This record gives sequence, structure tokens and C-alpha cells, in this order.
Amino acid sequence: MLPSFHHPKALLGKAALLSLLSSATSAFNPLPPIPDTLLNQQQVPLHLNPPFDIREATISSIHNALFTGLTTCHALISSYLARIEAFNPFLHAILSLNPHALDLASTIDAHLTSNNSSSLVNQPLLCIPVLLKDNFNTNEMPTTAGSLALAQNTPLHDAPTVSAFKKAGAIILGKTNMHEFALEGISVSSLGGQTLNPYDFTRTPGGSSGGTGAALAANLGVLGTGTDTVNSLRSPASANSLWSWRPTRGLVSREGVVPVGWTQDAVGGMARGVEDLGVLMTVMGMANGEGGEGGDNGDNTTVLVPPEIKGRDYSKALYGGLGKLNGLRLGVLNGFFNHTASEETTPVNEVMAKVLRRLEVAGVQLVNITESVYDVVAIAAKLDVQTFEFREGLDAYLEKTTYTDGDGNGTGPRSFNDVYTLGKKQFVVLPSQYDYIRNAFNRSTASPKYFVRQYGIQQLKTALAQTFSTNKLDAVIYPEQKNLVVKIGSPSQSGRNGILAALTGSPVITMPVGFSNATETAPLGVPIGMEILGRPWTDDLLLGIAKHVGEALGPVRRMPVGGGLDKVVEVQSRGYEKVPVVKTDNGNIPGVYPLGVY
Repeated sequence: MLPSFHHPKALLGKAALLSLLSSATSAFNPLPPIPDTLLNQQQVPLHLNPPFDIREATISSIHNALFTGLTTCHALISSYLARIEAFNPFLHAILSLNPHALDLASTIDAHLTSNNSSSLVNQPLLCIPVLLKDNFNTNEMPTTAGSLALAQNTPLHDAPTVSAFKKAGAIILGKTNMHEFALEGISVSSLGGQTLNPYDFTRTPGGSSGGTGAALAANLGVLGTGTDTVNSLRSPASANSLWSWRPTRGLVSREGVVPVGWTQDAVGGMARGVEDLGVLMTVMGMANGEGGEGGDNGDNTTVLVPPEIKGRDYSKALYGGLGKLNGLRLGVLNGFFNHTASEETTPVNEVMAKVLRRLEVAGVQLVNITESVYDVVAIAAKLDVQTFEFREGLDAYLEKTTYTDGDGNGTGPRSFNDVYTLGKKQFVVLPSQYDYIRNAFNRSTASPKYFVRQYGIQQLKTALAQTFSTNKLDAVIYPEQKNLVVKIGSPSQSGRNGILAALTGSPVITMPVGFSNATETAPLGVPIGMEILGRPWTDDLLLGIAKHVGEALGPVRRMPVGGGLDKVVEVQSRGYEKVPVVKTDNGNIPGVYPLGVY
């Protein structure tokens, strides 16, 4: 039976709320267990339909609702579960749900009613539902990377980033679909099928973190995580009218995340608003060296973090005037635009032209960067090192993973070769990536070509630093994608601009800047995003710049309306007694992506 609970006996004042949301620079305080006698005592029943509307909810609005008795954590999580049950069967955004989510919510409610709010101090994400891309290790749910072959991969320990969320009071609500093994940007997987874009069901959601992007856009959660090897975090943010953060290399540990390549991989997050992104950055920024529940931090890049950066409260960048536009110098990377007019490129160019005009009016000094080195196609062709690192990294991850079918048994692959066994329909590879997989079988970090590319990467870092210095730039800007996010069944996610940050390890904030014109399949238009890239360790400056750019543009984000996504989903009866089980379905995979072939 559902544990009963009631609204807080007394409303907590503003001071208590501010205490709850206090700076995360000090260690978070996990909630202690609640005695069964408190959980089971007779209390006021749930409202039939909680009055709090979770559509476009923010961390602040949820906390205000919790502390004023407008809703409870259990009712809140029930509302998100109801939306997931209503919309996920056609969006294909969620792969699994945390079976303990409701129990965690009830524990939080019990603390709220116990007149002991001290246990909630330093819980900046108290009761906030977080969705994890399904390549982050969690001990409550499998970590599949979207692959049928890894369906029984059940890690023993959380990734350090997941531990940081839990310490901050968040409820890990579920795991999201992704492009299988994060190798492309279509967001199709052998386990979860093709994720749809909530703004246009004929288009992809970007990727590879497309499940997270689609889920947040559709209000199936509040915050979400992603990984980014070339574009994988920023692409779905752009395509779903979201804000995202790719951190400076080393700032956030990548331990406990299924790897693609350690040179280019990064982990970060997405949110529907810049304020929520700031809180997410603060929490994820705590995962830079302590390791996860297993006590092991296998990411040695975290030693690069300067002492003054550790424990930084990034939300302060939003309120201290950092990144004000007047007098700011922003480089515009001319080579990151497609100036050939078409139905797919013109909307992006028109939106970006409006953005640049607004920035100039606000006092920004725009510097046109035309150096030939900033050619996305050439950079990727000459310097991308994924195929040299993927097999070795995946082998290392699979060697130490644990498989279980729920009864203590289970089997799964132990190597790259095991995963990509021809004839087994347990993986999907886009035809445009057949050579990628074939090359990965033979390439390694011992290859002379690998060292040549690594040298080229160092030269690119030097060139970027010189561009910043010579032009006295605060940041550079460009569209995340030169064209609208591609349609379902496309050969690849073409036109993306993420390779520069991926190779140089530079921080990037991606933000929504507009929409294309509405069409029959896109009633609001297709979202368009812009990247703001900075020097290493200037993540806070970029967040401040993004906030001020957002203020100059005015409200941009719109809630998707197709398929009833703008409607309230009523929670039946007394709410959920048990977390439902997601039935994964790959039946909507386009026929041009056959299973088990490369």
C-alpha cells in the first residue's frame, strides 16, 4: 500500500527555504532514514488532483509548492510518472524508471512533516526529479547505453555524478533513451527504438542524448544528464529548446559512464531554464575527484581542476553581474554557418541574424572570425580520435561490469568484439557509421596516426587560445547546428558544430535562441540553439553571458503542443502506489537502420 502522509503542519518561511537552497559549496547532507512509525501514522490523504501544475516547473517553483503545502513530494513524483505513462509510449524517451522513487518521495515528505527541517539543509535539489542518460551507472536500474546486449548490465555503484545528485536531495526518476553507445546524433537504439522530437514528430531530437532532451522538453522531468563526445549533449538541447552545459575538461568526473573516447568525452546536463542550469552545474561540479559509491575516481583529468574552482557555486554567476553584455567582446565563427539558402539552413541563419542584431543593440562588440582553421568538416576529418579509443575504452568498462536478470543471474558482453558479433540483432549501427565500427576493430591508441592526431589537437588548442588573445575575446558564439535538426531516417545528424569544444576541452553553454516558422508537422516551429564557448575554467562567465543574452532576447522557450504534450495529465485516485515498469519497444526503428549489421 502507498504510505500515507499529509501536508506540512506549519508553513516554512522564506528563511527556511533559503537555508534549504543554501550554497552547495559545503558538503550536501543526505537524508537520514525515517522511522516506520512516522511513515505509517494516520494522516490526511492525497488530493485527487494535486493543484500544482508540473508543466514547465522549475526547481524554485517546486520548492515553493513543497514548502507552502501546495503539493507533496509523493504527489509531485506521481504527476511525473503519469506524464511518462501518457507520453513515453510514442516519444520513446524513457528506458527505465527508478523502482524506489516513490519511497524516496515519501521519506522526504516525512521529513517535511516532522518539524525537523534541519535535516533538509544543503539539499538544493530536494525532491527534484532527475533523468539520467542511460550510460550513467546507477545501482537501482540497468545501465544499457541503449543496447539490447547490455540490457542486464546492473552496476554495483553509482557514478560520482549520480552520487552528487543524490547527496543534493534529488530523486533519480529514470534513465533515458540515447543513440546507441552515444555514437551518433539520431537517438535510435536497439533497446528503446527511435526517440521522437516533441516539437516535430517527423524529426529526430538530436543526440546522442536525445532521450534526455525530448523528456525534458515534454516535461517528463526537471533536470537531465547527457554525455558529449562531439555534439551529443548540445545537439538535443538545441533541438528541444533547452539550456545545456558541457564543462571544461576535467571539471566533472566521467567515472562510471560508458565511454566512447577519453580525449573527447564529457558529462554535463540540461535544463529548461538558465537558473536551473546553474544549480545543476553546482551539483555536478562537486563530482570532480571523490569517486562514486565505490570510492574510485577513474578519471584522472579531475586533477586539473584549480583549487579555486572546486566547490564553486555557479548560481552566483547569475546574480553578480558576471557576463553583462555592454562592452563584451564575442567572436562569431563565420565557418560555423552554412550560408547556402535552403529550407533547412535559412531558418537557422535568420534566427542567428536576429540574435546578432540584438547583441549589438545591447552593447556587445561582435568580432567576425574568418580564420580557415575553424572549418568543422576539416577539423573532424583530421583530428577526431573516437575510433582509436572506443574499443579500448569499452573493453575496460565491460570487463568490470555486473550482469543480472533480477534473480541473481545474467549474462552479457565482456568486450567490444562481444557486442558487435555479426548476426546477433542486439545492436544498431547507422549505415553511415559502418566504417566507424569496422575501423574500431583495428585501430588503437598505439597507432602512429593516433599520435599525429593528438599533436594536431594540441595545435588546435593553441590556435583557439591565440584567437581569444589576439581578438581580446570573452567568448565565441555560433549556431549549434547549421541546419534544422534532421528528420527521422536521415543518414546522420548533419551540420553540427560541436567538434571544436570536444577536441579542445573548452566549456560551452548552449541556449535556445529561436524557432523556425511553424509547419503542419511542427506547429510551433523547430527549435534552434546557439553555443557560447569560452576559455578553460570560465564556465561561470559563460553562464552569466548566457543569462544576459537570454534577457536581451526575451522569452524564447515554448512548451511543445503536438500529441497533447501541452495538456495536464491527471493523476488517478490517490496517486501511484508503485512505480510502473517501462516496456521498451524498438518497433519504430526506421527500416534504413537494420539491426545487427555493419
